[in-house]
Amino acid sequence: MSDSQQKTAAGPLAGIKVLDFSRILSGPYASMVLADLGAEVIKVEPILSGDETRNFPPFQNGMSHYYIALNRSKKSISLDLKSPEGMQIAKDLAQQSDIVLENFRPGVMDRLGLGYDTLRSENEQLLYCSITGFGANSPHGDKPAFDIVAQALSGVMSVNCEPGQAPNKLGIPLGDMAGSIFSVFGLLAALHERNATGRGKHIEVAMLDSLIALQGYLSQIYFVTGQSPQPVGTQHPSIVPYGSFPTSDGHVIVACLTERFWHNFARSLDREDLIKDPRFALYDARLANRDALHPIIHARMTQDTTAYWLQRLEEFDVPSAPILSIGEALEQDHATKQGLVEEITHPEIGDMKLVRGPIRFDGVGPAKATAPSMLGENTFDVLSNQLGLQTADIQKLVAKGVVKGLP
Repeated sequence: MSDSQQKTAAGPLAGIKVLDFSRILSGPYASMVLADLGAEVIKVEPILSGDETRNFPPFQNGMSHYYIALNRSKKSISLDLKSPEGMQIAKDLAQQSDIVLENFRPGVMDRLGLGYDTLRSENEQLLYCSITGFGANSPHGDKPAFDIVAQALSGVMSVNCEPGQAPNKLGIPLGDMAGSIFSVFGLLAALHERNATGRGKHIEVAMLDSLIALQGYLSQIYFVTGQSPQPVGTQHPSIVPYGSFPTSDGHVIVACLTERFWHNFARSLDREDLIKDPRFALYDARLANRDALHPIIHARMTQDTTAYWLQRLEEFDVPSAPILSIGEALEQDHATKQGLVEEITHPEIGDMKLVRGPIRFDGVGPAKATAPSMLGENTFDVLSNQLGLQTADIQKLVAKGVVKGLP
C-alpha cells in the first residue's frame, strides 16, 4: 500500500448526516462524494428492486458494476414509501438529517409527502437538494431526463466529433455527473451559510443547466462571433497546434497552449524555422493556417514511433501524453502512487477494487471506503441505532412489507 493510501482521515464532513433518496447516477455520485468527505449517507431504496442500477450488467458476484461504481461508503435501507409506516420512517430520519438529496422529476417528492416544505417544517436547519433534468420552470420540466438527452440539448454533442462526422456523446456521463458536481458545490456553500444563520435551504440543480454552465469558452465563442463552434475532434477551436498527432505506430497528444511550448515543439521537430515563419509565428496566424501547419507536423512525426516522440517531447518540455485505455489509465504508475485505486472486501461479494475519491486535505486522503451495501443491508442498524426501534418492532415492519433487511 502506498503512502497516499495509508494517510486517511475521517473527513471534514464527519458528523454530517445525509438522507439520500436519489438513484441511478445524478444524485448517487453527489452523495458518494459527500461520503468520501466524511458524511454519513443513508441511501433509501425501493423495497422490491432497489436502485435501478443494481440490475445493470456486468456483475461481480451478483452486484452490478454500475452500482459498485457509485455507492461506496453508504448505508442501504429498503423502504416502502407508499406505506404510512414507511413514510413516517422517512420523515423521522429526515428530522435527524442535515441533508436530504433527491433526483426525481419536479413534484414527485411533494406528491409522496416528502417535499421540501413538509420536511423543513419539522427541521428548519435541513438542506434539501433537488437534482432534476431540466428544472421546475423549464418547458422540458416534466420530461424524463437522462445523460444523453442533456448532452444533446446542451450543445456539447455537436462539437464532440471529428469534422464532418456524426455527433457523439461524451465517453463519460458528464450530463449526470455535472448535476451531481454542482449540487455538491451548492450543498457545501449552504452548509457554510447555515453555520452562521442556523437555517436550511432548498438547493436546486438541473443537469441541462449544469452542462451548459460547463461550456466555458465555447459559449463565449458564440457570444463574441455569433457563430456556433464547429467540431474539431481532438484539436482546439482557437489554439494550434493542439490535439492528437500521428506517429509511425500510433498517436501522441500535444498541447501548445503558450508560445513557449510552441517554440519547444517546433525545436523538437527539428523545424526551428517554423517559429519565425509568418504563417505560424503567432496564435492568430497559426489558427488561420492550421491546414498548412498540420501536414508539416504529420510528415515529421510519422517518421518515428510513439515511444520516440514521448521521450523527445518530454526532453523539450512539450505538454504531451500517450492515449491510454481505461485499463492502462487505472494501472499506470500515477494511479498507484496517488492511491487512486482502493481494494476493499465485502463479506458476500468478496474482494473488489474501486476508484478512490481524489480530494486531499493537508496531504491526507479520504477515509478507507466501505463496500457498497446489499439491498437493505443496513435497515436494521439504521432503524435500531438512529430511530430506537426494537428488533421485534422491526421484524413486524419486515413482515408487513414496509422494510426489507436482515438483523
